[in-house]
Amino acid sequence: MEAIIKKYQQSFRKVKEEMDRWDELQSRLISQFTNASSIIGRLQAIQNSKNYGSLNSIEGIEVAVLQKQMDSLQSILLSMKKTMEEFHCIVLSLEKIQRQGKQLVKGGSNQPTKKQLQLKIGVKPSLADCLDGLVLLHELHHSELGTLPSQMFRAVCIVFLS
Repeated sequence: MEAIIKKYQQSFRKVKEEMDRWDELQSRLISQFTNASSIIGRLQAIQNSKNYGSLNSIEGIEVAVLQKQMDSLQSILLSMKKTMEEFHCIVLSLEKIQRQGKQLVKGGSNQPTKKQLQLKIGVKPSLADCLDGLVLLHELHHSELGTLPSQMFRAVCIVFLS
């Protein structure tokens, strides 16, 4: 029984690391989105030759500036795609940890009884609570990952149309 508890503690340490990574990725995605939004917001002004003043004398300045901004936007969008892939990797990792947690109580020769699964020692959660927690954490992050692309698309549309 102690071995199972130690493995659950290891699992929750891994989950904590993944959740910290998730938070870092959210910050990165917000920064990437802010940068992309800034570029999208500037595109209309960049295409207006009146905004170049004396720089209009430089041949092809509008096209060069626009191309540079589009290249930057493309780079940011690719970075956002990679960030989304990293979110997906975290969800897969949480799913694996959850599966391993279920396997701990189902497999092996030292399989705990239902009563042992519900047993609490002091303020610590029961094994059943630990397993439920792993399932819940996976479901929450999986669900959030499912909504991120549509939220990002909606936000880009709002920025683009304003």
